Amino acid sequence: MHGLFVFRAKLQAEGLKNIKFVQLDVTQPRSIQSAKEHIESEHGKLDVLVNNAGIGRMDADQNATTVDISVVRETMEANFFGLIQTTTAFVPLLRKAAHAVILNVSSDMASNEAQARPDAGLHFAAYNTSKAAANSYTIALSHELRKDGINVNAVTPGFTTSKLNLFTPGGKTLEEGALCLLPFALLDKEGPTGKFFDSNGKEYPW
Repeated sequence: MHGLFVFRAKLQAEGLKNIKFVQLDVTQPRSIQSAKEHIESEHGKLDVLVNNAGIGRMDADQNATTVDISVVRETMEANFFGLIQTTTAFVPLLRKAAHAVILNVSSDMASNEAQARPDAGLHFAAYNTSKAAANSYTIALSHELRKDGINVNAVTPGFTTSKLNLFTPGGKTLEEGALCLLPFALLDKEGPTGKFFDSNGKEYPW
């Protein structure tokens, strides 16, 4: 929680005074429900849901034939099941907005087409599979919510140095990664839906 207070103080020092935080653990249904109820009580609706929570477990063996199933389960719990239960909890609030957006933060390594190429690397069995599954859910979700006028897309910010990849150097900063997502979090009603985009805003293969 200390880091959260520091972050809030930093934003407020930059002039962003109207910033509020709600604690949310996507792996805990009670936490999700509590956050949903708080937002509903305070605002009555939700305009944008960005599903960015996730883990990489890149400290563990993730070879396809030797990965420990517990690593797969832990990764799927956060990156796939957590995304679904968070999204389904907040859909009623998104439907109350004049126009709503759901943005699922994906990964280059979630693209089955890209990963199937003979020259592809970085085959992290647990992480890649969890993100590919989330991509599939994104497609299904976009079809279902199209009638409600809710835009649903996935975006990969590309290689971003973060805790998820053990702070491997050479990637984008967290701020640079976030800026790749911003245009798709602020889509208007005429914007795309049911698409997967790369960090340059170009459509990426599922």
